[in-house]
Amino acid sequence: MHVLESASKIFTCVPVVHEVTAGIAAEYFNEVSNSQGNKAFVLVTAGPGLTNVVTAMAGAFLESRDLLVIGGQVKSQDLKSPKLRQNGIQEIDGLALVKSVCKTTLQITKPLSREIVLGSVSKGLSPKKGPVFIEFCLDAQASNRIAESALEKTPKVIPPQKHSFKSVRSHIYDSKRPIILIGGGVSRNFANSKLKSLEDLGIPLMTTWNGADRIPSNSKSFFGRPNTWGQRSANILIQQADLVIAVGTRLGLQQTGFNWQNFIPRGNVIQVEIDEHELEKLNPSRIERIQMDADDFLANLIEECPKLDTREWNTFCRSVRELIPLSESVNKVREGYINAYDFYLELSKQLVRTDSVVPSSSGASETVAMQALNQVEGNVVITSKGLASMGYGLGGAIGTAFATGSRVFHIEGDGGFAQNLQDFGTVVSSNLSVKTFILCNDGYASIRMTQKSYFGGHYVGCDSSTGLMLPDWATFFSAYGISALALDPLNPFSVEVVNRLNSPGPSVFLVPIDPEQTYFPKITSRVIAGGGMESNPLHLMTPDLPEDIAKIVFKYLEI
Repeated sequence: MHVLESASKIFTCVPVVHEVTAGIAAEYFNEVSNSQGNKAFVLVTAGPGLTNVVTAMAGAFLESRDLLVIGGQVKSQDLKSPKLRQNGIQEIDGLALVKSVCKTTLQITKPLSREIVLGSVSKGLSPKKGPVFIEFCLDAQASNRIAESALEKTPKVIPPQKHSFKSVRSHIYDSKRPIILIGGGVSRNFANSKLKSLEDLGIPLMTTWNGADRIPSNSKSFFGRPNTWGQRSANILIQQADLVIAVGTRLGLQQTGFNWQNFIPRGNVIQVEIDEHELEKLNPSRIERIQMDADDFLANLIEECPKLDTREWNTFCRSVRELIPLSESVNKVREGYINAYDFYLELSKQLVRTDSVVPSSSGASETVAMQALNQVEGNVVITSKGLASMGYGLGGAIGTAFATGSRVFHIEGDGGFAQNLQDFGTVVSSNLSVKTFILCNDGYASIRMTQKSYFGGHYVGCDSSTGLMLPDWATFFSAYGISALALDPLNPFSVEVVNRLNSPGPSVFLVPIDPEQTYFPKITSRVIAGGGMESNPLHLMTPDLPEDIAKIVFKYLEI
């Protein structure tokens, strides 16, 4: 209560209904606006306020993003003893609850120096970002001012990062089919300012999902986003590289595939990561592991990279991209519905450089975006795949809109949107230029697909026929004075739709998606000798390619 009263006199306060939305919005705000020096933090009440925001903290932790959460707490003299469950009103042990998803935590029971408090805050920024939680006891909030000189202080030390580039240069010189995989650890500022220099290297560029907006889709050097749910052509190409330089990415299982032993089967991997623990893990195999800031590494690469003749490799990469469409014909939909892949391809044509795209972090709204979206230079594309929590889109769109002041395309499934629909009021009250597209497929498509594929269509809790009731969206949005417009499957981006997209303030569009739509290509598992199961490597996505196409695109692989 005291922190809020003081903060409201200094900061811009944005109220939301649910704390998880505040956490997501602040995370996305900081991720998008860090180049401008603006920051957002979250204030939550004690007890349920903290438990509500933990999902956002977990998401920010897994994506290595800046998020400061300041929580209220009972008076210091009312704190429970270790053996009690609760003593003070709404009291819960916040530090213990969030410790596993925070860079650091701090409980303030008495006045502390600015240096100690800001020292804790700074730990969320370097060398690898993550949430910081400060729990502020009520009596400490209300304490009288104490001279800074009388308070305890502590120094802050950040060790320097150094690396010799000689061995990297040698590996590049020896390669014939190199690829640079750019992750979210590469800053948007660096990628935007050095785009031409990166293109001039002549080495094909790919991005992770967190690095999706670092290279525009129309760049002459861009060859896709490989992933377990990645673009098929990108997966095929990266698996044929003889050297992959992975910069600013943890190379988790979503990136390498669960069959990580067959990641880059005909080549070597150099991983550049700021986190030594990510470099120490067993998977995948790497020829070199470099603990270094991603921007600094790429700056060195631009300066010292040997000149290579990669014309044959680039020509092959372009031919594969041209042969394999982003929307494959295997995904058929019934009359009256819009194919989700075609929707994203058409949506891409509406983008201008100042736009942001916020697909929600789970289900088709995210995976199809990463397969079919064609971003343009200057776009912000931001999601949160690590936790893959439903309901991330609206909070992310709010934070992004406040950070950029520009148009935000927010795409979310109807089941995901229902998780945090209560905070659409913040969009309306602040007149944010958030353009919301709800993929309406009557519930949880991912659950429905799993139950159909593995349990013979025994559906439980996935749609209206199995007890999952969602609002009538036109009625819901009318309560906020917004007219939701349903897209026409035959002409989804009509003149009326485009006019609303170009008008100020919020707009809502309902996208009819076939509840039975399939989402291919994807990585599937197969039975191996002895009866066990093994996931396919990245390049063998389901369904199989026709033999004549496979013979062309798998030129450097033995299939």
